[in-house]
Amino acid sequence: MADKTSNHLTTEVRESFGKGAARKIRAAGKIPAVIYGHGTDPQHVTLPGHEVALIIRKANQVLELDIQGKIQLALVKDVQKDPVRQIIEHLDLVVVRKGEKVQVEVSVHVSGEPVSGTVAELDTQRLLLEVAATDIPESVTVDIEGAEAGTHVLAKDVPLPEGATLISDPEALVVAVSVPQEQDLGEVAEAEVPAEPEAEESAE
Repeated sequence: MADKTSNHLTTEVRESFGKGAARKIRAAGKIPAVIYGHGTDPQHVTLPGHEVALIIRKANQVLELDIQGKIQLALVKDVQKDPVRQIIEHLDLVVVRKGEKVQVEVSVHVSGEPVSGTVAELDTQRLLLEVAATDIPESVTVDIEGAEAGTHVLAKDVPLPEGATLISDPEALVVAVSVPQEQDLGEVAEAEVPAEPEAEESAE
């Protein structure tokens, strides 16, 4: 599960807007953000840049924001970065409440090794789950230890954390175990065979 204990941040309410104002905020080592959801008016705030950069290395983080003495939980919904310098330019945050369910995409990890001579291919890298906003898993794991060729793991077969519900297509293929296709190598070899006759024709 994502660690929320270190996600407490003191914010500053933002009164100035526009590109120029945002540039000054980033120059001061801070990040502009907007908080919305639950029918509330959007709140514009600034967040400490270094702390935020460390937290959002992991996906689906819930921040505990101190906004003028009032604590507000917010899920990181979107991170806007400079495409060249990869500097965080802006955050979109969604208001969440304890006990509330949210839908998030969670990465799929594969553990274990299939039987010798086979390979496992990850066909679906992320699954959409509905989970408690304050208990979002960082990932889900598919164990393929000893799996034989022909093994297909569907989304509905992936073990989910307690309280999580699968939203993705349950029949979606997640992992497939197969034997590498040897005929691919044969096709390459056959493609190289005509090179010899061509060389003879050149000699003639």
